[in-house]
Amino acid sequence: MEYRVLGKTGLKVSQLSFGASSLGGVFHDIDEGRAIDAVFTALDGGMNLIDVSPYYGHYKAETVLGKALRQIPRERYILSTKVGRYGKDGVNTWDYSGRRAQESVEESMERLGVEYIDLIHVHDIEFQAALPGGLQKVVDETLPALVELKSKGMVGHVGITDLQLANLRWVIDHSAEGTVETVLNFCHYCLCDDALVDHLDYFEAHGIGLINASPLSMGLLSERGVPAWHPAPRPLVEACSRAADYCKQKGYPIEKLAMQFSVSNPRIPSTLFSSANPDNVRRNLAFIQEPIDWQLVQEVQDIIGDQRRVTWANT
Repeated sequence: MEYRVLGKTGLKVSQLSFGASSLGGVFHDIDEGRAIDAVFTALDGGMNLIDVSPYYGHYKAETVLGKALRQIPRERYILSTKVGRYGKDGVNTWDYSGRRAQESVEESMERLGVEYIDLIHVHDIEFQAALPGGLQKVVDETLPALVELKSKGMVGHVGITDLQLANLRWVIDHSAEGTVETVLNFCHYCLCDDALVDHLDYFEAHGIGLINASPLSMGLLSERGVPAWHPAPRPLVEACSRAADYCKQKGYPIEKLAMQFSVSNPRIPSTLFSSANPDNVRRNLAFIQEPIDWQLVQEVQDIIGDQRRVTWANT
C-alpha cells in the first residue's frame, strides 16, 4: 500500500481508503458481522483512513463502525466523519448551524466509541446553498464551530465535502486562509469523469488535502450497473454500460480498471470506496496491486465519448 501526505495536515493516508457508508445498509441490507469483518480486512490490508457520516443509514453506519472500532487500537486508523446532513425514520434532514454541528460531533464520538476525531467535514454543502443563509452560513457558522472543537482537542482537522467542485472553491475562497484543511469530492476522478484534475493546482496552492470518493461512480462503472435511484442522465448510464460490456469481453472487469485508475494520480492522496463485504475489500486491494492497462483506459474513455464529465445534481 502506498501512503501519501494529506495536504498540510501532516497525516499520511493510504492511497485506497475505507468508506463506511455501506455499513449503514445504504444500498442493501447487510450482515453486521460481515460488515465489521470488512473493517478489519481493510485495516489488515493497509488502509488507514476510515470515512463515515451520521447520515449514512441515518446513524446506523456510525453505530456499526463503532462496534468494530472498539476492537481496534486507536493508533491503527485515521477517522473521518461529518456534520450537517442527517435523517430519521427514512426522512433526510439538514442542519448546518454551529450549535448542531458541535452537538453532532459529540454524538458521533459516542456512537463511534472514540474520544477524538481526526477529520471532521461539513457534509454535502450544496444542500446548505439552497437553505437560508446559503453557503455563507457554512463560512460564518458551521466551520467556526468546528474550529472551536479543534481548539479544544476534540477534532484534529476541519474540512468540507460536496459533489459540486465550484461550491468547495467558493467556501474556501470566502473562509479565512487555513480554515478548510481537507476536501472530499466524489465521482470526479473516475473513468467517466476526471474533472477533479482541473482543480488540483487550486487545492495544492491552498495546502488543502484532497480525498477522492466513489471510484465506480456510484455503480456506473460496474458490470451490475446502476441502482434505480442513480441520478445520472440516461445517455451517460448507457455509455458506461457499453464500456462495462467491452471490458467484460476483454476479460478485464471494469471494476478493476476503475479502481486502478482512481488511485493512479499521485496528486490525489486517497480514494474512498465502500463495501460491507470483506471479499470485496480483498478484491479491491488485489486490483490496485496490479499494473493498470492504460490502453484499455483510453478505449473505455473513447466508448464513453461525449458523455465524459457529464455530471448531475446531488440527491
